[in-house]
Amino acid sequence: MQLGELAETSEDSLKALGIMLQAWDQGAEDGVAPELMAYAALFTALTDLVGIYGETAVATMAKGLVSRIERGEFTSPNTLQ
Repeated sequence: MQLGELAETSEDSLKALGIMLQAWDQGAEDGVAPELMAYAALFTALTDLVGIYGETAVATMAKGLVSRIERGEFTSPNTLQ
């Protein structure tokens, strides 16, 4: 599986998302600030992806995130700008 195909898997992706959302909710219940959980999640994700795909592939993927962020793809409807 290529790095870009990760988001296209269905059942396993939904299962992984559910697990992450449960952990996020637990962190919030324990009083962990959302920005700290977000940083930890990004660090963990990038570390694992580099271990699997290597620095070059992950750096290429990360560069592609810039335009997606600027287009608002990750902006929550509740986010004030």
